[in-house]
Amino acid sequence: MNALHIQDLNQLDELARRLANLVPPHPRDERDELRENFKILLRDTLGALGLVSRTEFELQRAQLTLTRDRLAVLEAQWGRWHRGVARTPGRP
Repeated sequence: MNALHIQDLNQLDELARRLANLVPPHPRDERDELRENFKILLRDTLGALGLVSRTEFELQRAQLTLTRDRLAVLEAQWGRWHRGVARTPGRP
């Protein structure tokens, strides 16, 4: 789940622009190229770290909660079924 959303790309672009502005003055073309290189470097580095956006994190957390709830229901059903089978005459 390493998808970067438009908001994330905008934040990366802003961070790359700020980093490029910290470098001593260059002709405009070089500064734009530097900003793009910073953006690529940031995107690749964050991607390699396996970081996800807050939105993606919240979606995954909600999915995990649903999965845990479904598992609890299935475990309860299994327990009831297992107890019923254990009480069946002629079963060990």
